[in-house]
Amino acid sequence: MKIAGRKSEIRLLESLLEKDEAEFVAIYGRRRVGKTFLIRQVYKQQIVFECSGLHKKKFGQQLENFWLTLQETNAGGKPSLPPKTWLQAFSQLKSYLNILKGEEKKVVFLDEIPWFETPRSGFLGALDNFWNQYCSKREDIILVICGSAASWIIQKVINNRGGLHNRITTHIQLMPFTLWETRSFLEMKNIQLTPKDIVQLYMCVGGIPFYLKNVKQGRSIPQILDDLFFVSQASLKNEFSNLYASLFKNSELHEGIVAALAAKNKGLTRAEIIAKTNINSGGGLTILLNELIACGFVRQTFLPNQKKEKTLYRLIDEYSLFYFKFLNNNKATNSWSQMSDKPIYKIWQGYAFENVCLKHTLPIKKALGISGIITNEYTWMHKGNDTTQGTQIDLVIDRSDNCVNIFELKFHNTDYEISKNYAEQLQQKIEIFKRETATKKNVFLTFITVFGVKKNKYYLSVVTSQLMIDDLFEELTS
Repeated sequence: MKIAGRKSEIRLLESLLEKDEAEFVAIYGRRRVGKTFLIRQVYKQQIVFECSGLHKKKFGQQLENFWLTLQETNAGGKPSLPPKTWLQAFSQLKSYLNILKGEEKKVVFLDEIPWFETPRSGFLGALDNFWNQYCSKREDIILVICGSAASWIIQKVINNRGGLHNRITTHIQLMPFTLWETRSFLEMKNIQLTPKDIVQLYMCVGGIPFYLKNVKQGRSIPQILDDLFFVSQASLKNEFSNLYASLFKNSELHEGIVAALAAKNKGLTRAEIIAKTNINSGGGLTILLNELIACGFVRQTFLPNQKKEKTLYRLIDEYSLFYFKFLNNNKATNSWSQMSDKPIYKIWQGYAFENVCLKHTLPIKKALGISGIITNEYTWMHKGNDTTQGTQIDLVIDRSDNCVNIFELKFHNTDYEISKNYAEQLQQKIEIFKRETATKKNVFLTFITVFGVKKNKYYLSVVTSQLMIDDLFEELTS
């Protein structure tokens, strides 16, 4: 199977082939994350019908596309008349499935399913009927629905209050590759990069397989980023204009929220988002934020001992952050080498590395030997007042075993060395954290760097432990 990583998802999907009952599978995740490829690879021998919805097409075009696909699939069968309703279309699909022989599993794969559902089309009702009155009565059917509009699948299917309520038997949110999966993917393409270079690439495009597949052998990181973003035929030059529009209706509202979040590294509260975007504070904003969260673009951070209105929304999609920092309204710069010489690069680099670490808290916990401990992960900031100076902490892992790890994250090109002045600042940061959070737990300071921290006397006076970026590449088994 030509697929990198995805071990737990593959095991789950393969296990369904062994069950003696029908299965209704929903798989969702952001655009370009590899949902269709995963299903086609795992169920290569079992797919008997596959059809994908058409983006922004009307009812008649969706129905015709479904019918034509079924005619091509059943090329040797008796041609059927074009259906006038989705009930008729699914009835034709039932007739086709009825002529297939054998007891082995038969996979019906409906891709980009949100696009099938046009206004007043009756698609969901027909899908409900197809599953409840036909598929569920058989032991050999696996019905797989897939889509990039994660919020649509969650609301309309998984949490459906009508006939599809509680009908989904398995659902998978397919996330971007981890660093370990990213390295595996690149190695499958015979691309050898150092851990530092892989992390730097990840900070720009994240673990999105479609973006990574355009990386070429024998290229440095500046050359790779030029190929992806800056040359005249760059493969991702126009990606942003398609990314949100393909996922959301009224996507300009989603883009407005993302743009506001991109300008504030640590995130914004709901009130701050309203102030910066002028979006009404009613249920509409809640829906927009939930959709961005469901699709993996935004992370909601709950800080301990903070009121609900202080909850932070933070942009965590690497490509979107990279776009707003370096590509949006960029008219003058046409190479990454030029861009990386600007002061904005250093600011972005530190925050992007912080984001990577925030997404890889599971391998961090494993490296610290606390995998089995319940934790809450967040960034922390104190704005300061008349008596206390402001400070921020890149990452906090608050543990249920009466301990807290606070992290300093440094993406440097050489060994990092702690000076006397910096050691005093770190000690002060710890004291401010203890005082302002009123924690009674043990507080441990941990560094995560590229090449390590020199163990001088200042390191020994304040640092409890250190990890390096290699620890972020740890494979996690489940």
